[in-house]
Amino acid sequence: MTVSRSRRPGPARTRPRLLGLAARRNLTAYGFLSGALICFAFFSWYPMAREVVLAFQKNNFVDPPEWVGLDNIRAVVQDPAFWPAWRNTAMFTLLALLCGYVVPFAIALVLNELRHARGYLRFVVYLPVMLPPAVSVLLFKWFYDPGPGLFNQLLALVHLPGLSWLDSRDTALISLVIVSTWMNLGTGTLIYLAALQTVPGELYEAAELDGAGTFRRIWHVTIPQTRLILLVMLLLQIIATMQVFIEPYLLTGGGPEDATLSVVYLMYQYAFNYQNFGGGSALGLMLMLVLIVFSAAYLRLSRDNT
Repeated sequence: MTVSRSRRPGPARTRPRLLGLAARRNLTAYGFLSGALICFAFFSWYPMAREVVLAFQKNNFVDPPEWVGLDNIRAVVQDPAFWPAWRNTAMFTLLALLCGYVVPFAIALVLNELRHARGYLRFVVYLPVMLPPAVSVLLFKWFYDPGPGLFNQLLALVHLPGLSWLDSRDTALISLVIVSTWMNLGTGTLIYLAALQTVPGELYEAAELDGAGTFRRIWHVTIPQTRLILLVMLLLQIIATMQVFIEPYLLTGGGPEDATLSVVYLMYQYAFNYQNFGGGSALGLMLMLVLIVFSAAYLRLSRDNT
């Protein structure tokens, strides 16, 4: 007598079945994810790919495009405004790090220690982020007015001479940094505040028992416990400030004497003032490569340190 044995499905048959079951279970998640991917592809990835193509073309979007190789890059590099734009962008990034990176963290430390009116103060700090950037910039344009501007009026109250905030090479760039810091203060402060609230209170109590003062507690407890957020915010801050545009565009027009001309504003001039879309794309490609190389190196170093 022969006994029939039931055959069990082998691994080759089981794996596709499990994959199909997992796909059906996650169909809703894939649907939501596809919407985000389409938006990224249409508004981020396609413009980046299009920029790479335009960097090697002579194209006015009317006549057929003409491939010119590296001619656009050579023409941009030979532009007298090329190196001043990079120098101003690097200086703006450095100054913005000193102000826009340190100040929000300091404010978050103060807010984290408060016990009263914390919600109200969070709202006050975040309020500039709610305003459209153009409104904030134009508001500061009135503050910087050499006549009835608020800042010069405050200087007059303490019997100090007024300044030509936006008309002097010495103060124009730092004036843009102040505007940028004020506009983005709220976001950084709330992110730092959320990170500070995850630090265990026992660590501060132990530090106090060891006789550590305020600054030693910040240096030995707060900063190490929030190191990951600090590193990520540093990278995002550098990437954002390297792409500064709206402040010089609305406040100074790149002046005085190209003192506030940024790389992105020079890209705008190439594309929309000179109708040289290839030159603007070549400059954008350079900026993108610089940020990619910097980001890769930064992430590698921060990963090794972590």
